[in-house]
Amino acid sequence: MMTEHGSLLRSICAPNPSPMTAEGTLTYMLGETSIAVIDPGPASDQHLAAILAAVPQGGRITHIFVTHAHLDHSALARPLAAATQAPILAAGPWDMGRSTLPDLGGGEGVDHGFIPDIALPDGAVIETEDWRITAHHSPGHMSNHMNVAWQDVEFCGDIVMDWSSTLISPPDGHLGAYLTSLAAIEARGPKRLLPAHGAAIESPRARCAELRAHRAMRHGQILSALTATPRSLNSLRAEIYPDLQTLLHPMAERNILAHLIGLIEENQAKADSPLSAESGFSRI
Repeated sequence: MMTEHGSLLRSICAPNPSPMTAEGTLTYMLGETSIAVIDPGPASDQHLAAILAAVPQGGRITHIFVTHAHLDHSALARPLAAATQAPILAAGPWDMGRSTLPDLGGGEGVDHGFIPDIALPDGAVIETEDWRITAHHSPGHMSNHMNVAWQDVEFCGDIVMDWSSTLISPPDGHLGAYLTSLAAIEARGPKRLLPAHGAAIESPRARCAELRAHRAMRHGQILSALTATPRSLNSLRAEIYPDLQTLLHPMAERNILAHLIGLIEENQAKADSPLSAESGFSRI
């Protein structure tokens, strides 16, 4: 289904609904003559056809922007590029800036083959007769995450959502980087955020502040749950998310791990073995 957001902007929802993607990934199309596609979405012939059908008469897709290398955002980039001859632009490949932490499992939905045609440095500007876009690196949810700013709007991928907090799964995600990215969005002051899942965010500063406060609360909660006796991720998740549906347990444990790594970096916690998802964690 296509939704109009004004004369130059429309979105198409991909057919990939899930507890992690809401109704599905939103692919944005900006422009009438030179069209930017932002987050082409998952590998889906149906969605590819919908994107191509939404190109207005006299227009063509000239740029494909990918906010980050998760399969529900990036998998369709290469087929769309092949169909349109448009380059793929992103902050960098899937592992750009990835943490040097040991193998911690995770890797949920990572597009391990993703390499853009053009890597955009932070602050890079791309301009056509229809639009002027600025790239803002925004790691945290994933190390190569990038927001795309146009006028007073930012297309924010998965870094900010209205219906849910963001999954941070180390080593691809990092709590400290996420908090820094939220603060940077607040400082830039866009009037509207358009995430790749769920509704538009009409009060970006308030939502970013709310998410930072939520993470601070969770950080303190996890620290309070630690004792001198090492605790597993499973036991911490059972205490901190007692009513969470079973399907979401793995994601909750990844978020807890991100906070635990943050506490280790702050010298407030330690692992009882070389750091892994199977470690026991205790308070220092």
